[in-house]
Amino acid sequence: MTIKSIEICAGAGGQALGLEQAGFDHVSLVELDAAACQTLRINRDHWDITEGDLHHYSAEKWKGVELLAGGVPCPPFSKAGKQLGREDERDLFPEAIRLVSECKPQAVILENVRGLLDSVFDEYRANIISNLKKLGYVAEWRLLNASDFGVPQLRPRVVFVALKKSAAEYFTWPSSLVAPPPTVGETLFDLMAANGWRGAQQWRDRACDIAPTLVGGSKKHGGPDLGPTRAKRAWASIGVDGMGIADNAPSEDFIGMPRLTVRMTARIQGFPDYWKFSGKKTAAYRQVGNAFPPPVACAVGVQILAALNAAAKPKLRRA
Repeated sequence: MTIKSIEICAGAGGQALGLEQAGFDHVSLVELDAAACQTLRINRDHWDITEGDLHHYSAEKWKGVELLAGGVPCPPFSKAGKQLGREDERDLFPEAIRLVSECKPQAVILENVRGLLDSVFDEYRANIISNLKKLGYVAEWRLLNASDFGVPQLRPRVVFVALKKSAAEYFTWPSSLVAPPPTVGETLFDLMAANGWRGAQQWRDRACDIAPTLVGGSKKHGGPDLGPTRAKRAWASIGVDGMGIADNAPSEDFIGMPRLTVRMTARIQGFPDYWKFSGKKTAAYRQVGNAFPPPVACAVGVQILAALNAAAKPKLRRA
């Protein structure tokens, strides 16, 4: 039996990949950014990808789909911005609710930044839960740390899950892994040593902690780097120069703190090495930095799928 999913604001496919690993089959993906759409096409040429504005997308043809998922834009809720919420033109939660009303999925999963849990958005979150309750869903917000699911960075993200009443009672949030995530040094040693860098082993020993949260930024931001001053200091403490992204791994005689390549940042984000990113360095890194780590999406997706399966069993017995 095919378990179908729609993915909105799909980006480079971090959440879509994780949900695919959990067992969902994506029948439609929507993304505005051209480079991200090309990334999706390169890696999954069988996916049905709509490149365009979510405001102009309709989900009516997918009525009865099992899951609607996505990562709606973060700037309206980010502490790095003005936290304008519903007053920000980039707020797409209303569009997500519209799509839920159109396709009436069995479950919904949306992710966003930790700032969405700030008290200034208490009413905003309550309104979303109320609107979905009217549509027959039981919903909850939860803060998940990527490091609890094997990803070598902290990356706290707010995850919103809503299920039809028939399945909601069977849903439980995923548990943290018992084993700690690998360090940055353990994660990237082979990539750092790819060009024979003599200092790779010493660097590995220094990079003995997980990474700060990767920051993709927006198109208004300049070139690719690893975030604001505080983030750069945190990267420097584990031996990484956060002032930019490198084209290649350090050379044999390199001296100093190395910069990460796009492939290195993708591995820190939990992407498999085979996942390719379209566009030049800035566009590619932005896709990586803004992605939802696939291992986290997979963990949540597994729990949603288990709830849907559990809710379906009584129906099968009656049949």
